[in-house]
Amino acid sequence: MRIQVGTAAALLGLLVAACGNRSESGNGGDDASVVGLMNERGLSEQDVIAALKTYTPTGKHDEYYCFASGGHGGNLIVIGVPSMRILKYVGVFTTEPWQGFGYDDATIELLGSVKDGENRFTWADMHHPALSETNGSYDGKYIFVNDKANPRIGVVDLSDFVTKQIVGTELIQSEHGACFVTPNTDYVIETSQYPAPLGGAYAPIEEYNDKYRGAMIFWRFDRERGRIDTAASFAIELPPYMQDLADCGKKVSDGWVFCNSINTERAYGGTLEGKPPLESGSSQNDMDYLHCINWRKAEAVAKAGKTETIAGMRTISLKTAIAENLLAFVPEPKSPHGNDVTPDGTGIVVGGKLDTHTTVYDTQKIAAQIEAKQFVGEDPYGVPILDFQKSIKGQCKIGLGPLHTVFDDKGFAYTSVFIETVVAKWSLADLKVVEKIDTHYNIGHLVAAEGDTVDPDGKYLIAMNKWSLDRFAPVGPLLPQNFQLVDIGGSSMNLLYDMPLPLGEPHNAQIIKADKLKPIETFKPSGMEPILGKVDPHAVADGQQRIERQADGVHVYMTAIRSHFKPDIIRVKEGDMVHLHITSVEQATDATHGFAMGGQDVNVSLEPGKHCNISFKAHRAGVFPFYCTEFCSALHLEMAGYMLVEPR
Repeated sequence: MRIQVGTAAALLGLLVAACGNRSESGNGGDDASVVGLMNERGLSEQDVIAALKTYTPTGKHDEYYCFASGGHGGNLIVIGVPSMRILKYVGVFTTEPWQGFGYDDATIELLGSVKDGENRFTWADMHHPALSETNGSYDGKYIFVNDKANPRIGVVDLSDFVTKQIVGTELIQSEHGACFVTPNTDYVIETSQYPAPLGGAYAPIEEYNDKYRGAMIFWRFDRERGRIDTAASFAIELPPYMQDLADCGKKVSDGWVFCNSINTERAYGGTLEGKPPLESGSSQNDMDYLHCINWRKAEAVAKAGKTETIAGMRTISLKTAIAENLLAFVPEPKSPHGNDVTPDGTGIVVGGKLDTHTTVYDTQKIAAQIEAKQFVGEDPYGVPILDFQKSIKGQCKIGLGPLHTVFDDKGFAYTSVFIETVVAKWSLADLKVVEKIDTHYNIGHLVAAEGDTVDPDGKYLIAMNKWSLDRFAPVGPLLPQNFQLVDIGGSSMNLLYDMPLPLGEPHNAQIIKADKLKPIETFKPSGMEPILGKVDPHAVADGQQRIERQADGVHVYMTAIRSHFKPDIIRVKEGDMVHLHITSVEQATDATHGFAMGGQDVNVSLEPGKHCNISFKAHRAGVFPFYCTEFCSALHLEMAGYMLVEPR
């Protein structure tokens, strides 16, 4: 049950009255009263109300999951709301040792599936998670995440919270407008940020205008397979502006995708060569360009073969995009960042970082003008430009530094205002600010419960703040980020909780109703390999444990169950390739084992029913103990064995 402010205050009064005849010593023992504890800790009534709203007793589950990007950690962070308890890290682009992600054959191959020549990536900059959607609502099946630094998209299956696929292309060299999905998850969209020659070629920076380009990639998602179909994916070439965040149309605007851009000046820096820094060079014009792309028409053009192949990616050239009327620009306020389609699909809210307004565009006016080719000019590359005033519903004066916007179920929008460091609540009906709440500090993204879908919930909002000075105990110069939970269910916004998040720089998140997810508790049948999604060919049943010397090395077929490995003695020779095939034959929920071997960099997690294959070279003679890393039973320490490597 969710307690409203008035009800909570009344409940607090009842608690205080009930405890009135008890000791108010505040000594923290059984005799401590509510009032005594409040006095001892310097808590206000509002503090206690906030605690009542976020406290989730043991055994009770949160109402929502929040999926937050892991920033430089390259992982996905799962948080319960309203408790704000971290529930899981999901390894995606970087190793995650507790889960053994990146240590068995399957996940090593997955992490190496996208690389630049011989360069394997050991880190990532994850920015924008995107939950899969059906008819514009989250469906709880998959979540997609991006890597800005090394353009990649990861696919995480929410049935087991395991990354199943990573895709990338050499078409672009960086990205930021990712991930965003179409309303039925037909495509996962990835948009480049910093222009470069398409396909990774070299061109002098002085040829920026002619040879540098951006692109928007439409990764086709196969719902039946749960995988991106790279062969059915395509891209659209874009001018060398810095494309930024994207969002897909919904309902009346379904079939369109909208993307911000900055640096219409096409500045590229050169501070040691007598030129202004990129920062000032890209801040000269009054307006940048909102990109409006008809993706359904683009899909038809790609299927008709009107593409060229660049770095293995079918690409619609800029010339073709213009000729087919797929792409048009609308001026937008300087240095825009947020770009968010309203729940009914009729509007696009854009926040210009150097403006004091949010601008609400009219998607139907934009589509009608493009269809009728009612343009007022074109950019240097021939892309048609729409009239700004004829394309908007209006503007809301919101404060200095508007960024991102999310929505509730009552007709209100919530915008993060970076320089003022507040969340502004405003009415979509009359474009008027109704309330602001301070954040601590330098808010970037914000996320509301299902707040970017066709049917937002309201209830909760999380302000994702970049700074946290004076919020938490000091930990040296590098401070955590600060996620602040805000109650937006009542008539006014109320801060409920400050949550330090010290795992990179998380950028964005999405919040989904918990009951939409149906995660499994064990892998069934025993022997499942999660990335394959089926029983592994090397799965081991009880009675099949064995050690075999084959042409490619020594194969060990092992089972794990409380509280032993079988076999628990492995004999090999120095220089042998060793292939461990380990199956957990447990089927009890949470009966997880681990398998670690010192000196070989071997470490995997064996959840009930899971199978792992691990290959390594016995590089030197010696004795190598192995053991279970998860405290699994009273005889956990005895769950161990030895690999004996005989000298050659």
